[in-house]
Amino acid sequence: MTSQPGPSWPPRGDPRYAEPVPTDDRNWAMAAHLGSFLTAWFALGLVAPLVVLLLRGGSSAYVRRHAIESLNFQINAFVWSVLFGLLAFLIIGIVLLLPYLAFYAICVVVGAVRASSGRSFRYPLTIRFLS
Repeated sequence: MTSQPGPSWPPRGDPRYAEPVPTDDRNWAMAAHLGSFLTAWFALGLVAPLVVLLLRGGSSAYVRRHAIESLNFQINAFVWSVLFGLLAFLIIGIVLLLPYLAFYAICVVVGAVRASSGRSFRYPLTIRFLS
C-alpha cells in the first residue's frame, strides 16, 4: 500500500484562504491599523494599536496579532521620523522623509484592508520589538 501525500497547505497570506474571523474582531484589527493615522496627528501613532491591544488583545488572538504588528510598525515609524528629523538639518532628511511618508500610508492602508478581510498581514522592513 502506498501512502498518499497529504494536502498541500496554501502559502501564508494567500488571499484565497482568509481566516473565519468574526466581523467585530476584523473591525478592531482594522482600527489598530487605521487608528494610527488619527493618533499620529496629535500624539504618537502607536497610541491606537496600543489601546486596541489593551482593550481587545486578550480576548481575540486575531486582534492581538494585528495590534502587535501595527504597534511594531509604529515604533519603527517613530524611530525613522526622529532620524529623518535630525537629518533634515542636512537636507537629506527631507528628501528621505517624503518617500517614507508614502510608504507609511500605503502600508497602513494595506494592513487595514487585510485586517478587514480576515487575512494576516506583516509590515515590510519592520523590526519586531514585540511578539
